[in-house]
Amino acid sequence: MYRLSRFLLLATCFASSVLARHAAHHAHKRETAGLPSQSASPSSPSQPSTSSGNATNGTDADFLYGVNIGGWLVLESWMNKDIFQNTTAYDQWTFDNQTSINPQPLLEQHWSTWFTEQDVIQIKKWGFNALRIPIGFWAFDPLGFPYRRGAEVYLDKAIGWARTHGMKVWVDHHGVPGSQNGFDNSGHNGSVQWQDAPNYQNSIDILVRMATKYGSKQYADVVVGLELVNEPISWTTSNGEGNDFGKMQSWAQQAYSAVKNATTNPHLRVIMHDAFKTPFAWNQVASKINGKSTLQNAPFGIDTHLYQNQESSDSQLSNDQHISKACNYSTSSLLPQSPTQNVPVYVGEWSTSINICVNPDGSTSGGYQCSTNGCQCTSNVDPSQYKQYTADAIRQFAEAQLLTFRKSAQGFFLWAYKGPGEWGLTNAMAAKTLPNPINDMSQYKYKNICQGQ
Repeated sequence: MYRLSRFLLLATCFASSVLARHAAHHAHKRETAGLPSQSASPSSPSQPSTSSGNATNGTDADFLYGVNIGGWLVLESWMNKDIFQNTTAYDQWTFDNQTSINPQPLLEQHWSTWFTEQDVIQIKKWGFNALRIPIGFWAFDPLGFPYRRGAEVYLDKAIGWARTHGMKVWVDHHGVPGSQNGFDNSGHNGSVQWQDAPNYQNSIDILVRMATKYGSKQYADVVVGLELVNEPISWTTSNGEGNDFGKMQSWAQQAYSAVKNATTNPHLRVIMHDAFKTPFAWNQVASKINGKSTLQNAPFGIDTHLYQNQESSDSQLSNDQHISKACNYSTSSLLPQSPTQNVPVYVGEWSTSINICVNPDGSTSGGYQCSTNGCQCTSNVDPSQYKQYTADAIRQFAEAQLLTFRKSAQGFFLWAYKGPGEWGLTNAMAAKTLPNPINDMSQYKYKNICQGQ
């Protein structure tokens, strides 16, 4: 997720109303800075299929029911509070660059315990079949930047666990040299210097190294995707830094060619994040790369991230409005499906986390506080303390998203396996705000939630 969401997420995971107001303030900053919305004007999609297969995008076995292993190999302070405790660090760069302590043992302890084979087993039981694993360039070569190595070993372990338990892996180049967005999720909160020389070429060199290994036949049974870069911004920041979108599209084509030339697995799908422009902005580039390929065997795909907690306006929506927005993703944020559409689109990140208040009668309003007796606001109630009517409201929103993804995407990856409040899959499953197993339509309670939207 991009940086300003870090403040918003505090408002969506049992934060105080003070933190919620802080979140809204930062959301306003995002809007006034001209950052784009991820959704266009909605129109009504057709009713999603409720069968176990996916009629447009191939068999259900091809669809990726995934979860992100965020906060593991790329530290994010909001997700990794324990490891940042008693430090002045606020991102991977400042954590790895500490001089008062040796960060390496702390990293090794985190890597070896945050995510293990037992977690893979549990995720599989919940009906997921894929893992998106964020990792930074420094795991393969720090390139002189003050990062610590060692994460590559644990990525390899996770791939081995996934293979053992019949799951697929999508390797996500989450942080690139120079930072693609200046957010903490890139490893370095601050400047955006990715398009500066030599960072642009160095990021391709790292990808070639990754592709040579994970795009080899040795990994062909388990690694299905390699993401070129996560969440590059496509605008200029207040300090004059940023990325040129046209240059980025040219870079994506160059990086794609370099990756494909380095792989021996012909089925590896190369993925590019949409740079917050929606997949529509990438249709021409993707169609050019994919040529006459079908949707099922297209070598290049687009990743889009769909959250409803990133804008201050999101926190004004009732649950019905959140649901309507989700049902209309098919036309606002995902490519319309047709027999000639050959650009695979994945929802690489999404969440059930929203800021709503739920009354005992099931009615809802947007925001962080309410006065009705028994009302619960998701911004200050942990999912373990949800009343049934609150859990039902979040479950409705979750299923609206899931049904739309099944209808109009080739897969999804929930953010994240571990996280505070609704940001954590473990918490959502315990609160029953997601179907369990997630790939079993018989466990969906609101199959017709998008009807008439």
